Amino acid sequence: MRSIKAVGDGPKHGPLKVGFVLARSFTLSAFALFVDTLRLASDEADRSGRVLADWQVLGSTRHLITSSCGVQIAPTSDFVDPKEFHYIVVVGGLLNSDTAIDTQTSDYLKKAAIQKVPLIGVCTGTFILAHLGLMKSHQTCVSWLHYQAYRERFPDNPVRSDRLFNLDRNRGSCAGGSSAADMAAYLVRRHISKDAERNALEVLQIERARSEFDIQTRKPLAIQCEDPRLKAVLITMESHIEDVVPMEELAASVGLSRRQLERLFMEEMKASPGAVYTRVRMERARQLVLQTQAPLIEIALEVGFDSASHFARLFRRLFGQSPTELRRAQA
Repeated sequence: MRSIKAVGDGPKHGPLKVGFVLARSFTLSAFALFVDTLRLASDEADRSGRVLADWQVLGSTRHLITSSCGVQIAPTSDFVDPKEFHYIVVVGGLLNSDTAIDTQTSDYLKKAAIQKVPLIGVCTGTFILAHLGLMKSHQTCVSWLHYQAYRERFPDNPVRSDRLFNLDRNRGSCAGGSSAADMAAYLVRRHISKDAERNALEVLQIERARSEFDIQTRKPLAIQCEDPRLKAVLITMESHIEDVVPMEELAASVGLSRRQLERLFMEEMKASPGAVYTRVRMERARQLVLQTQAPLIEIALEVGFDSASHFARLFRRLFGQSPTELRRAQA
């Protein structure tokens, strides 16, 4: 992952300035954690003064914006010159809205991109930036929950679902949830100070800020492991059931060679990466057998097998019964 090396043509002096764009049905927790980290870093203790940081909620109108939980937020500023901000943060939410933002907001974000103001997508805010064509050449981090949807909508965009957030030149992305505080803390440490970051996290009762190299909180299927690199690889495996990722790419994604990855798997999991990958695919197949009525050939194809008979033999060897027997017993 690459870090932002500059902050575009934003303000050169004064406090860290962040503009927020809230999508319809945005995630309130992600927005609140991001902005409260800025608030608590901006002043000593809990005084909330905008001394070291400042922020605005931007909008094409002053109409209330309704979050996914029903709480409404009012914009505090019109669309001022994007260069007034170090970053513009787009907070997304539910994906079932065809019009997450209006045309004026889309135009504003495109203008900010042209002016090289860094844009950050939080939660599904990355979908909004990708829809505008602003993420094509940037590595994007999304929640494991939204990974498949992102790949389906933007198949040509690079994306990963194992990390909490990512900063790639003038684009940022964040999985959402509590990781919004981690990303905000990173910006505070970068632009203000470590002391300001520490103040914010202590008031928020957060023991430490996780970095862009920390792994999303996600237990891949039923397979247990402790090493964060293994967890990242397992999440990648789980996200690529049909289109199996070569071992060299899996190893490179966590900074290891293939041999190092194989050694790590054997030390902690007593199995090769290939064997574990097969187990991940078959665990997914077991879920489909139990939770759907899909024909077995369709399930076999979905988990990367061309032959239904080969799939069924392997299924029996791993789970002690055929897919048909398992489905019958469940019924």
